[in-house]
Amino acid sequence: MSHNPTNVPNSTVTRDLRELDHGTDNIYESIVIMSKRANQISVDIKEELSGKLAEFATSSDNLEEVFENREQIEISKHYERLPKPSLIAVDDFLHDKVYFRNPAKEQD
Repeated sequence: MSHNPTNVPNSTVTRDLRELDHGTDNIYESIVIMSKRANQISVDIKEELSGKLAEFATSSDNLEEVFENREQIEISKHYERLPKPSLIAVDDFLHDKVYFRNPAKEQD
């Protein structure tokens, strides 16, 4: 899963709290959903980055052999520029891109 959210702001955004209970009618439940989504995104991004950087791993144990690889640096910079997982998760939640369910509510 490649995360390239071009429409997600990369800085803090003031949000209307009334928008955040959309779909749940409970701000706290919404926050839990966004938090879990942010954790999923964070794990996905970390695995994706690790996979790309693993291609540059050398089998040498020699610590003296440190070299700069332009492509590796560019990949790292790309991931550093991505919005934080929490910002992506809020955007996903507000745009109905997150599937969630509450089994306790379904029993009622």
